[in-house]
Amino acid sequence: MASITPYKNGWRVQIKIGDVRDSGTFRTKREASAWAANRETEIRARIGAEPGELHTVAEMFREYAKRVSSGKAGARAEALRLKAFEKDFPHLAALKLAEFKTPQLVEWRDARLKKVKPGSVVRDINLIRNVFYTARDEWHWLTHNPFTGFKSPQEGPPRDRRVDPWKEVRPICRALGYVSGRAPVSKSQEVALAFLVALRSAMRASEILQLGKGTCDLKKRVARVEHKMQYLTLKPREIPLTRHTVRLLAPVADRERFFTLSADSLDALFRKTKGRLKISGLTFRDSRAEALTRLARKVDVLTLSKISGHTDLEMLSAVYYRESAEHIAARI
Repeated sequence: MASITPYKNGWRVQIKIGDVRDSGTFRTKREASAWAANRETEIRARIGAEPGELHTVAEMFREYAKRVSSGKAGARAEALRLKAFEKDFPHLAALKLAEFKTPQLVEWRDARLKKVKPGSVVRDINLIRNVFYTARDEWHWLTHNPFTGFKSPQEGPPRDRRVDPWKEVRPICRALGYVSGRAPVSKSQEVALAFLVALRSAMRASEILQLGKGTCDLKKRVARVEHKMQYLTLKPREIPLTRHTVRLLAPVADRERFFTLSADSLDALFRKTKGRLKISGLTFRDSRAEALTRLARKVDVLTLSKISGHTDLEMLSAVYYRESAEHIAARI
């Protein structure tokens, strides 16, 4: 039963049904009584309902973004991808979790494949699968698994693009105004230096932009940078640097931060420059694979995984090691 008592200039309602409590204040006793009756009905309905009938897919996504994604380095990106689901598929996002099953996932997958490449859909599937598993296993918001029987789209073959030092690296660095052995004085020159560092260290762009006095010991040739899985490992990634990488960074060694440009600026300037030079198919990320392919000739696979930060050797081999059979044959 609800307790309705005078409160200041109105009335206060207190409700307790089982372990559920709620309260509210209203101007008139009639408003208080009406709210109490409706709220009691809602609470009794929720108590007898299955977990999957209490929350929608959209509510689950928002809760995941708040409780789980917020602790990750890629929190903003995950939140945007989950919001995109709500925006593009509002009828699916509005479903109760009990109603969202494999056919609904298939509907979403097939619609997405008409707009983006299979690789993008697979990345979204991995995120959404983790959301559902967290809601089921940790929060007990649902009891079924909508991914049972669900098939992810087949991704295309891994990229095998190599970076040509004479036809691509040199023209790009020249176009960006880079002068070897001198500290960059413009953002364009910083992009060139970052590209060269990536080609020699196999570091990601996000890792390179963190380099500075506090994260990079050039004497020991070790960099310590934050990474997207740090919420699990609880420690930064330690990256051994090649001697060539140290020589490239020597002109900026006295700076607190070696690079001043943002990730967006780096991406935009790199794209603009290669477009002006009519270099097609090249991405900044290819520099990481190129560096690992070169380093694979000098170190064993476990050492290479330490340099790259991969725990999955299969991915390291299939995605980042790009030496062709022809080049391997020439060396054996």
